[in-house]
Amino acid sequence: MLKKFKLLGVLLAIILFAVSGKVDAAPNWNTNTIQVTGMGVAPPTAVSPAHAAMQARRAALADAYRQLLEAVQGVNVDAETTVEQMMLTSDIVKTRVTGTVRGAQIVSEGELSGGGYSVTLELPLFGGSGGIAETVLERPPVIEPFPQPAPDYRPPVIESRPTTGNYTGLVIDCRGVGKINFVMSPVIKNAGGQKIYGHKNLDYDRIIREGMASYAQDMSQAGRAGANPLVVKAIRLDDLNANPVLSKEDADMVLYENNQAHFLENIAVVFLY
Repeated sequence: MLKKFKLLGVLLAIILFAVSGKVDAAPNWNTNTIQVTGMGVAPPTAVSPAHAAMQARRAALADAYRQLLEAVQGVNVDAETTVEQMMLTSDIVKTRVTGTVRGAQIVSEGELSGGGYSVTLELPLFGGSGGIAETVLERPPVIEPFPQPAPDYRPPVIESRPTTGNYTGLVIDCRGVGKINFVMSPVIKNAGGQKIYGHKNLDYDRIIREGMASYAQDMSQAGRAGANPLVVKAIRLDDLNANPVLSKEDADMVLYENNQAHFLENIAVVFLY
């Protein structure tokens, strides 16, 4: 009897989750992955314990794939476009995304204590073949050069000598200027609206493998920018809060220092939120 009650509890939990239709899974923008857990129970027509376990696993996988597809559809490709919107306008993208979701990795699975089965799937946003990026980001025809700092820009002077930092990366502190909207293809602008960093400036294959930036809550999570990052403060967020804007002076400093150290080309960029 106790076993039946446990199984009933598992079944009710799964039914309530399915009826809600809500998928809480969201990308982890620091690890650039999406992870979901599906649950399933065997139908009453199962003819043996082994058959029941197989049917429960099949139901859990179906639930996990459903959740994962919904989570992927909600990912922001850029400030104005979600994966779902791209799927609605392109059958090619729809086919690619569906196939990529089906190729997600099973990271854990097992029978539930009260009966039923659970399966956890993980899918990378980036990482080459098998990631979402390759299905939604287009390869630009040419790599555009980064803009140059203003002709009259001069680096800070200390003890009568210009200073360059030999910086390993760029950290933009977006805290205090609004809630940043996480996107796969962010843009950095200066106060005049000029784009100083975007996917057209970067090696496409490297973007697909590594992404364009990481999102971190503090400097302890900003390892992508290396041991000696240049840290600047965003003055605002543009384009539905997706793209950081720097003062003209800070933007010129970033471009000047990048000419020396090439951290933008190395996509060593982190946004603090």
